Amino acid sequence: MSYIIPVSGRACVDLRLSRIITIGLLAFHSAWPGLARAEALLPNLQLREAVIRTLEHNPQLLAYEPRLKGFQGRAISADQGPPVALGLSVENFGGSGALKKFDAAELTLSLSSVFELGAKRELRGSLVSAGEEKLRVERDLEVLNMLGELTQTFISTRALQERLQLAEQAIDLAESTYKIVKRRAEAGASPEAELWRAKAALTQTSLARDELSAQLENQKLRLSAYWGGKQVDFENVSGELYEFAQADSFESLYQRASARPSIQLYASEQRIRELNLQAARAAGKGDIQWELGLRHLENGDDSALVAGFSLPLFAGSRSEGKVASSIAALDEVQYQKQSALLALHTGLRNAYRQRELSIRTVQTIRAELLPALERALLETRKAYEHGRYTYVDWSAAQRELQAGQQLLIDAAVTALLNQALIEQLSGEALSHIPSLSPPK
Repeated sequence: MSYIIPVSGRACVDLRLSRIITIGLLAFHSAWPGLARAEALLPNLQLREAVIRTLEHNPQLLAYEPRLKGFQGRAISADQGPPVALGLSVENFGGSGALKKFDAAELTLSLSSVFELGAKRELRGSLVSAGEEKLRVERDLEVLNMLGELTQTFISTRALQERLQLAEQAIDLAESTYKIVKRRAEAGASPEAELWRAKAALTQTSLARDELSAQLENQKLRLSAYWGGKQVDFENVSGELYEFAQADSFESLYQRASARPSIQLYASEQRIRELNLQAARAAGKGDIQWELGLRHLENGDDSALVAGFSLPLFAGSRSEGKVASSIAALDEVQYQKQSALLALHTGLRNAYRQRELSIRTVQTIRAELLPALERALLETRKAYEHGRYTYVDWSAAQRELQAGQQLLIDAAVTALLNQALIEQLSGEALSHIPSLSPPK
């Protein structure tokens, strides 16, 4: 994704969300502790730097590392077979007659354990592996969502900077207007009331600028919170605002989005529930308990081996309820996946249409609306200076131009936010960037 903003003649910076996501995911998987550290102070923060900071310091993302390490211990436990027990029993002592003492005692030293049937050990290992894979998908989904939200916040911050720049221009225009009105009022060509109205307009534009400045500082702090920053250590965010990638067809985007982590998560959950079903069926195969030992007879000082085993009866019928419950849970995840795909289709379609509409709006405003309003303001000023128009006409022309400029920013931001959502859902960049000149 790419945005273009003219920033006082500075070079524009290319910002493509999915390329940033790709970099982020590769760094997340392969070199988490070794990500490049952001500068202590930046005059202009780029999206890529914000992403690196977020991946390196965001506690919500970092929490996945110890959670994944926990599966190593679970895998070790799951791979262990049933424990072997050592037993010692004494019989035929402490009774009456010949059994009163230990002369006829029988001592048995034995080992006992269980033979697991139904591949239960392998199923335990598979469940741990499936759980780990699901957590990795959840982590990838969390990264995509976090970077999507970060990009939206970044866009909003950049838009506030643009609005603040317009507010500065509005102050310059209000000051120029005040000087012209004052000159005409002193010459007796305009009533004194117009002078006071021009003075009030200048004060209002200054207050609006101060309000935008405060909003921008709050937005910067909100942006810093993604990487755990409690203070803002950059002056501005830099990026492009008025250029848009050319999107592929909706069908192609939906096809890619259907294979993203948000849908893969259901595949991981389905795998887990399939294994739970297998485990429930395996539980119907009762395990064989065995015992093997050596018995020593004090009377006669003889020894003999003892052995035994036991098998639970009707184990299959006892597990029927759990099997039925597992089948129902497996069916449930299928419907959940279908529902998620439907919601994905609807959300992606809405974002796609809204983006296209907003892009057309931006193009129309730049090509038709703003040139007309700029020409109208110029002609109205000339007419006012020659006494043909009133101050009301001139101030109305100024407000109309400022409203048109705000409308351009709003349409561009709407297009970019929906573009960021599309790329977040599909996980890939839109095909290419058209060559558009930034607005004057």
